[in-house]
Amino acid sequence: MHEVSVMSSTLKIALDCASRQGAQKIHRLKMRVGEQSGVVPEALEFAFDVVTQGTIAEGANLEVEKIPVICYCVNCKQEFQPDTLFYECPECHELSTEVRCGREIELTSLEVS
Repeated sequence: MHEVSVMSSTLKIALDCASRQGAQKIHRLKMRVGEQSGVVPEALEFAFDVVTQGTIAEGANLEVEKIPVICYCVNCKQEFQPDTLFYECPECHELSTEVRCGREIELTSLEVS
């Protein structure tokens, strides 16, 4: 389960940021996770509970925003959200190779005190 290593890295970033701010407690972390990032949000939440034990983030809330895959069609010059794993433009039916979002894994905010 690579979600544990993803969450460990994210927690390290959060702890470093909290330390720089002089925080004693992390109350909430917010993340954005793309559908095509390879990360399962539910597994990430489980990993969060495990890796935060014994840290200033123990007991904190994790909010995960799921980001859909958005592709761009060079023929139609428009973005679209594909219905399948084949990134076919709904207008011209050409396959897109340009994924504009949906692969990200981002720590977007922290709530600390």
